[in-house]
This record gives sequence, structure tokens and C-alpha cells, in this order.
Amino acid sequence: DQTEEGEKGMAIIGIATIVLILVLLLIIFRSPVIALLPVITIGAISSTVSGLIAMAAKAFDLDIDTSISAILLVVLFGVGTDYILFLMFRYRERLRAGDDPKTAMINAVARVGEAITSAAAAVIIAFMALTLSSLGMFRAMGPALAIAVAVALLAGLTLVPAIVSLLGTKVFWPSKAWQVEPRGARFGAIGAAMGRRPGVFAVASGGVLVALGVFAVGFNPTFDLSSGSTSDASESVVFTTELLKGMPAGATQPSDVLLHSPGGPLSEDQLTTYRTALTQVEGVGQVGQAQLSPDRTIADFQVTLADAPESDAALDTVAGPLRTVAHQAAPAGATAAVGGMTAVFVDFKDAMNHDYAIVFPVAAILIMLVLALLLRSLVAPWYLMASVFLGFAATLGATVLVFQQIQGENGLIFTLPVIMYLFVVALGTDYNILMVARLREEAREGHTPREAAALAVRHTGPTVAAAGLILAGTFASMMLAGNSTLSQMGFAISVGIAIAAFVMALFFTPAVTALLGRRAWWPGHGGDSDADAKSRWAEHSYAESYYTPPTEHSRW
Repeated sequence: DQTEEGEKGMAIIGIATIVLILVLLLIIFRSPVIALLPVITIGAISSTVSGLIAMAAKAFDLDIDTSISAILLVVLFGVGTDYILFLMFRYRERLRAGDDPKTAMINAVARVGEAITSAAAAVIIAFMALTLSSLGMFRAMGPALAIAVAVALLAGLTLVPAIVSLLGTKVFWPSKAWQVEPRGARFGAIGAAMGRRPGVFAVASGGVLVALGVFAVGFNPTFDLSSGSTSDASESVVFTTELLKGMPAGATQPSDVLLHSPGGPLSEDQLTTYRTALTQVEGVGQVGQAQLSPDRTIADFQVTLADAPESDAALDTVAGPLRTVAHQAAPAGATAAVGGMTAVFVDFKDAMNHDYAIVFPVAAILIMLVLALLLRSLVAPWYLMASVFLGFAATLGATVLVFQQIQGENGLIFTLPVIMYLFVVALGTDYNILMVARLREEAREGHTPREAAALAVRHTGPTVAAAGLILAGTFASMMLAGNSTLSQMGFAISVGIAIAAFVMALFFTPAVTALLGRRAWWPGHGGDSDADAKSRWAEHSYAESYYTPPTEHSRW
């Protein structure tokens, strides 16, 4: 039943993702050519991605789970579209500056290529860090998604520039809006306001992140992956409903206690005493008669828990008193092991805690190295990663608020923090990298820190907003699948991407960078001194100025 529902959900996600990308790109660029470019390009490379993933799975003995398919689809289309957007916005900017189409593409790749490559490297590193996970499904998911991002990057820096260079300005057909940059655009006004009062923007955006992050404390992981994933009329749901009318809640997934006596056969007295001890465990509903091996050295007791097998109470019973009594009450010379789905969930929970302590810090350190190399700075990576951490907490808090507090659900799927890490931390860093790379570029052009922040928001703000809207929308399409697990994942990731784009990258990062001034780029070159910054900013307001992009030969 879950497989059938999953296939329907995949079809809905695929259609919704493609339609959303087409509609949003039509609105942004008013050109059917650009709207179709990501769909055609990503569709063309999808078979390459699948082939490479299959080769990697065979070479490294990875078990690629079918659940990866839905995530892989939205990652490929979402990330691929983002990289194409980053390139096309800079290409349009170079055309407006007077470059011919081919020169404009050369300069666009030269200017934004480093930022795109660094952003992709951060995502790939974050995904590959999952190979350190103790859970096989994450060890397989990491390389699969990393391959998808790597191929999308190569296509974005080679195939897409080649296609656009051949089409020239026809890529914008039939719109002529690309020829003139609108004056007084809203992002120009936002940038100007930020340049004047970066402290206000930093406190306001940071306050939003902290306020949402407070709710993350209430996160409760749940292992109920079947609830809501199938319709109430499906045979499996009808069976469960009828079964629980006269049986303990744990009857849907009984646990097992295996008793092994290598020294000789188990006597009836030993089996009776042991079964009685298991029956008296708090949280146990029923204990069946022992199923014995022919030589009576192995006995299997089916244990039906009083609570639903995926519930917190059942996990506490297995992790605590049941395993303790099972081990301690075993006859002399015998060993015991508790198994079943609830025991698997208990072990999953321990493995996830291990992964949080290993995978997250390793990924954060490696991403900081990428940022340090890109920005030639030892300061900026620290506050950029701090903002990403705040974004992660805010996303988890928003999801807890909606699903646990407002909708009254017992908890969120246990894999959600790792899934959020994959997309909110990794992909959210993309927007930070794009914005801070433009901040650094404007600083190197001789602008003051506040001017650089104003100009970066003015010119990169539309790119970040458009990319964030499309990527958040593609993940939000998962909420249409009618599956509670995919709904939670889709909501959390889409909200996290929106926070990363519209709070972190658009407001928090440039505001903090403007406040730090040239210290943000230490020990690298950061433009004018703070004194020069105050002097130049006082001379004119960027709310009324019109900025012409640097020439082809200006310093990168």
C-alpha cells in the first residue's frame, strides 16, 4: 500500500516541480526559452546522473533506497535551476553593461563561476559527510545526492553557457526588458536602507531566527512512518484497525526476545521462570510461549508491548526495563537479545545521536574551509556558519510549531534533522556564498562596507530571491503527495530554504558584513578603511544613485 501511494506521490511531485519551475521562470524573465532551459537541460542530464549513481552503488556496495528517488528529483531540478539562475542573472547584467553576447557569457562565467563552484563544493561536502553515518540509508544517500549536484554544476558551467552563447539575446525572446535595468527597484531601496542602518537589519533578522529557534527545544522524534502514508480504506489500515480492537497496541509489530544457551538444552523450569520475568516488565502486554529449536538451545519469546510499537513509551520500554530484565533474568550460561521493530527504532535513535555528534561538526568544518578559500578570509566563515546554524534552528522550530504545537502531532519523523541538515545547511549556504562573494567583489571595487552591502543586495538580491522561491517551491511540492512523512519533509525544507534566502542571505549576512567593515575580510583585502567608508557614505545616498557594473578588465 505504501509503494502504491508512493508512486502516486512521485508523479504528483514530478509534475508540480516542472510546472512550478516553468511558471516562475516565465514570470521572472518573461521568456519561454529561459523557462524551458532548466527543464530540458536537467532532463538531458538525469540519465547521466542515474547511470553514475548506479555505477557508484555497484563499485562501493551501496544500498540505494527507493525513498531517495523523490529527494533526488527535487534536488536535481532545484539545484540545477538555481545554478542556471545564478548564471543568467549575471549574464543579463553584463549585457546591460554593454558586452556583446559571447563576451557577456565569458564575463558572467568568470564572475559568478567561482561562487557557483564554491556553493556546489559546500553542498557536495555536506552530502559526502553522510558517508560517516552509522546508518546505511544515509551512507548511500550522501554519495547519490553529491553525484547529482556535481553533474548539475558541470552542466551549469559548460552545457548551459554553450547553449546560451549560441542563442545570444534570443534566449530572452520575446521580452525586451533585459535591455534596461529598472531604476528604483525594490531591492535597490532595501539595499539603500540596509546601507544606512545595518544594525537595525541585523537585529531584526537575527531576532526572527532566534524567536523561531526557541521552538526547536520541543522537537520530539517519532518513528511512526506508516501513519498518514496510506489511505484509511487501504487493506493494511483496515487490518490494523480491526486487530487493535481486541489486542494490545503492540500487536501490530510484536517484539522478540531470543534466549540462547550454548552450554546445553533449556529446561521447562528455566523457560517458565524466564517467561514470567518478561511478563512482569512494566509496559509489556503479553508474552507468548517459547518457540524452541530442535536441540532446545534457542528459545524465542514473542513479546507484545502495551503501547504502539513506534511510540515513545514503547521505545522507553525496550531500551530500559525489557532489555535489562531480558539480560539479567537469563539462566546461567545463557545470553539474551531483544529484537523486533521497536528494538530497531531504539538502535536507530542511538545511531542518529552518534551521527549528530560526528557528521554535523565534520561537515561544518569542511564548509568553513571552502568559505575561507573563496573569501580569503578567516573571519567571514565564522559568522556565516553561525547564521546557517541559526537558520537550522529556526527551521526546526518552525516545523515543531506547525506540526507539534498547532496540528497536535506527537512528533516529527526521526530523520528530519539530518534531512534538514542536507538541504537547509548545505543548500542554504549557497545563497550566503553568492551574496558574500558579491559583497567581496564590491569591496574590491573600492566601495565602502556599507556601499558594498547596498550594491550587493541591489544586484544579487533578485537572484537570491528568485532562486530561493523556486527551490523552496520545488520542495513544497512534496506536501502534495498526501504522505505525512513527505509533507513534514517538504514543509521543513521549503521553509528552511525560504529562511536561508529571504532572512539569512538577503538581510542578516550583508548587514553583519557591513557592521564588521573591512575586518570581515581579514587578513585579505577589504577595500577602504572604516574612516573612508564613513566619509564616502556621507557624500551621497545609494537610494538615488545608479551603479554601472565594472568593466571587463576591472580587478576581480
